[in-house]
Amino acid sequence: MPQNLRRKALITATTMSSHQKISPKHSPEDSSQDTPTAPPSDRDAFAALRFRDFRLFAIGRILIFTSFQMQTVALGWEIYDRTGSALALGGVGLAQVLPMILLTLFAGHVADRQDRKRTILFAIGLLILCSLGLAMVSYRQGAIAWIYTLLVLIGMSRAFLKPASDAFIWQLIPVSVFTNAATWNSSSFQIAAVAGPALGGLAIAALGSATGVYLLAALAAILCFGSVLLIPIRPVTHRSEPISLKALSAGFKFVWQNQLVLAAISLDLFAVLLGGATALLPIFAKDILQVGPLELGYLQAAPSIGALIMAVAIAHLPPFRRAGLAMLWSVLGFGIVTIVFGLSRWFWLSLLMLAFTGALDMISVVIRHTLVQIRTPEHLRGRVAAVNSIFISASNELGGFESGLAAAAFGPVIAVVGGGIGTIVVVFATLGLFPSLKNLGALEDYREKESDSLETTELGEKESVA
Repeated sequence: MPQNLRRKALITATTMSSHQKISPKHSPEDSSQDTPTAPPSDRDAFAALRFRDFRLFAIGRILIFTSFQMQTVALGWEIYDRTGSALALGGVGLAQVLPMILLTLFAGHVADRQDRKRTILFAIGLLILCSLGLAMVSYRQGAIAWIYTLLVLIGMSRAFLKPASDAFIWQLIPVSVFTNAATWNSSSFQIAAVAGPALGGLAIAALGSATGVYLLAALAAILCFGSVLLIPIRPVTHRSEPISLKALSAGFKFVWQNQLVLAAISLDLFAVLLGGATALLPIFAKDILQVGPLELGYLQAAPSIGALIMAVAIAHLPPFRRAGLAMLWSVLGFGIVTIVFGLSRWFWLSLLMLAFTGALDMISVVIRHTLVQIRTPEHLRGRVAAVNSIFISASNELGGFESGLAAAAFGPVIAVVGGGIGTIVVVFATLGLFPSLKNLGALEDYREKESDSLETTELGEKESVA
């Protein structure tokens, strides 16, 4: 499943904009901004953007996401161009995901206990230094080992950035515009996900190397740092809690005790782990489709274009009446179009199939993240975001490593086609292990039925953490 699709902003925002009702208990810590007594209105399409701090943060997210996407294209192109190794290409994901997995639980704890703005600025600062380091290594044609070292540091930075950012954004706006803010949050990510790969490919084609792309990525991150720096620090009360295994694992415990959430996350995790073809796009572009870096950028952007179209459709269509079946069918379809992509020798057909993977993936992540949003208590927001980050990172980055390993052993075509078949098998395995998933009806109805139990769960969790 495409790497571009799984950054928290995309997922969180789309679901909330489509279906979620906001409860007054989720109002921002800075209550001076607004204390609504009526349900939030969606009539003002720019309601959230009228708040200066949210505008600054949204601009920052566009910049940092664009930085990530450009850098991903540059890394894939340079490493495969210099090594010709599918295994080395898969190692790009592995080098980033291992520190993310190892540090994310601690990072989630930090997001719930420390000032989130300072955490975000620290992470962005490290990302700037890493991009500059990549530019230096690329310019001097340094050892590939230095690139992997910097990728490990990037993974560490992103481990802290995601949970802190996902929790921080809701401090910037009143509860009355949460839904509108989620819509703009999703749009900002999708804009970057579409523009970033295309800009990265265009820059490589124009400059003749990846060095300039890393410098552009660093510049975008610097501008993001400045945008976040302009946001004033709000006094937020953080409960002091010693670091312990119980505190760090609270997010995992929460997910494990919600079987429908666990089923949806597991389906998504293993389907992407087996079916992700994005890491092999440089191989398909250069060796199979025989196109250049500009077309590679288009291939990288295609899943996000499909996701953006599907997100708009979901936002305007009625809610899924049978959400469980919709998710299962979308993942099944994802496996089928992945197989077609693996067999394709025509650039335009491959481009279309990648767009379909993004569109079908969007259905899956909308349903999955809606369940998470319904169930997550405020005091666990950082740690649940951290758990979500682990699943996303494991599926994307380890999926890329698995694809690279399979491509090195059997060739890229067999690796992608086999991954698509594996995705289909995962769907039927999920049906056997979690039969209740197919009976999941309208998520809005589920929200109403679960509202009382959510209150009880939240109170119980607060007592156990205190």
